[in-house]
Amino acid sequence: MTTTSTTSSAVPPVMWTPPAALLASSHMTRFSAFVAAKRHLPAVRVPLPATSGHTDKDRVDAALADAAGKAYHALYEYSTTRVADFWTDVLEYTKVPIHGSAQPAVDEKAHMDAFPEWFPNARVNFAEALLAPWHGSNKTAIVATTETLQLRSLTGAELVEQVRVMAAAMRAAGVGIGDRVGGYIANGIEAIVAMLAASSLGAIWSSTSPDFGVTGVLDRFAQIKPKILFSINAVYYNGKVHDHLGKLHDVAQGLADCVEKLVVIPFVKEHPTDLARLKVTGGHMQVLTLDAFLATGDKKAPLTFTPLPFKHPMYILFSSGTTGKPKCIVHSAGGTLLQHLKEHVIHGNLGPQDVFFQYTTTGWMMWNWLVSALAIGTTIVCYDGSPFKPKPDVLWTLADMTGVTAFGTSAKYIQSLQDLGVDVQAHNLTKLHSLYSTGSPLKPESYDYVYAKIKKNLLLGSISGGTDICACLGMRIEAWDDNGKPVANGTAGDLVCTKVFPCMPVYFWNDPDMAKYKAAYFDHFPHIWSHGDFVQFTPGTAGVVMLGRSDGTLNPAGVRFGSAELYNVLDAVPEVADSLAVGQKVGDDERVCLFLVMAEGKTLTPAIRDAIKAKIRAQLSPRHVPAVIVAVPDIPYTINGKKVEVAVKRIISGQKIVPSGTLRNPESLDIFYKIPELKL
Repeated sequence: MTTTSTTSSAVPPVMWTPPAALLASSHMTRFSAFVAAKRHLPAVRVPLPATSGHTDKDRVDAALADAAGKAYHALYEYSTTRVADFWTDVLEYTKVPIHGSAQPAVDEKAHMDAFPEWFPNARVNFAEALLAPWHGSNKTAIVATTETLQLRSLTGAELVEQVRVMAAAMRAAGVGIGDRVGGYIANGIEAIVAMLAASSLGAIWSSTSPDFGVTGVLDRFAQIKPKILFSINAVYYNGKVHDHLGKLHDVAQGLADCVEKLVVIPFVKEHPTDLARLKVTGGHMQVLTLDAFLATGDKKAPLTFTPLPFKHPMYILFSSGTTGKPKCIVHSAGGTLLQHLKEHVIHGNLGPQDVFFQYTTTGWMMWNWLVSALAIGTTIVCYDGSPFKPKPDVLWTLADMTGVTAFGTSAKYIQSLQDLGVDVQAHNLTKLHSLYSTGSPLKPESYDYVYAKIKKNLLLGSISGGTDICACLGMRIEAWDDNGKPVANGTAGDLVCTKVFPCMPVYFWNDPDMAKYKAAYFDHFPHIWSHGDFVQFTPGTAGVVMLGRSDGTLNPAGVRFGSAELYNVLDAVPEVADSLAVGQKVGDDERVCLFLVMAEGKTLTPAIRDAIKAKIRAQLSPRHVPAVIVAVPDIPYTINGKKVEVAVKRIISGQKIVPSGTLRNPESLDIFYKIPELKL
């Protein structure tokens, strides 16, 4: 789903048009032709340039771009009205290796909350699919590094061999179908090898990153009870080595009732790996180094792949848990694989010629998205550390070193580059064709920055959707009002999906009657998926504007709008460094409260407060003007860089909140209990 954060009704300027050669050769064009021929649907065929011999310097003219856009919308309509046919087409086009039959695909007539099974006669193994291009290959499959920029790499053949050895050790440890294997682990080669080995055996992988605190890890892993836990001795961050064994001991103690083997990777070679520090009481946990664990397997055992139902669990991801225990969201191997390949191949135009980098940790679903690119023969690049150390452009130096063609990051990172005045054009980015931004909406001025200071000839995609669902082709998404009716383009509403899709989570962990699942996604609108995003479809382009979370939507006097609208205005106020907007309950109504972190050397004076109100009134409307504007020293964020609105909303409405382990600065919540201006 392409997202932006502007709510203007005007048709936005065209920021980038694909070269004619790219339009002609892209997977989107080829897939459209494939569907047109197979399904006898000429309207979905993308028109090609009339002449041959185009180069990347040629631009697609307006008429051709318009015709291509119409063909895409026809393809989208097909993909969301004939969903069984469409997903069968994707399965065939992306060459997902399945055992058995792809027919039938799904019962399209079943309600979404009846959870119809996808491809019930097909069997698949996630690791088999990801490793299929790499057997016997000398091409680089993975490059990994830290802030040191000392590169480690594996060829395809080496990756397959490491997975074979790891799987043998897991098999010797008794890991089998349905067991959970956890990683409290850095974003490096070992995490990917462990995940693939677990998948080859039919086990379920779940990971979290070393920056999570003990409580945050136990809130997650204590629910799913992993049989084996992989972790590390230390990490590099902000130019320093940080010991990890202290936190790991406390996590191990909290999981002593379930973890049978704790495997420690010497991720920082010069840091001691003292296993004696990890001794726990209770249980039967064995603590080993990675080498010792690998030595326990049958050294001659071949790498085999257990064929499993399409719906078999592959990953357990977690909700943010900012206001309670995280929900354990179980995703299927088949659904995850099919959705990721649709996005990487058809939308992202990735292939064996590409090098894909995504800045992420193992605790964010973008890690899962990154590693799926192995299935199409794409080289992937992993980085663990600060994105600004040793220099603010370290990630672009890495892109130079590895020849990155597709670069994924967060909107907050791009904004930080802009604030720091980093001119990325000093780097050699001739191979870079795509830049992906996610985590939060990309601000309008960030688009200008990317094309002015990073690269002009570049596809910039602001994407959204991952932990619960992802969007684009095959996803029938609409904006609905509270009465369950679609709203017109240009009007805000709740994001819904009205047709079944294969990457729906299969269930929540420890939710046998699906009650938590249904409450999370189907309580708002009967039989219709709604996961709590507040959006608007633009009138001119039908692009999707993300306005915030529905549970954080501002609703004074019954008028709903998203906090992102206020943030966009405040970003242009130089006296303000950061902001948070939430609603405070006032009887049956609510009032908008705006909290500001002032720029260095600035204070919130009456004149600044009045100027902010005037700016909001002029750029948005009188109803957007906050009732309360207060300066605060800090604003809460999750570890993944998302503002924590809902917890603050609950606090200022009289509730007591226990800080979650996912918060980067949990002490900041205390600020909002004692603001005199909030007393009613």
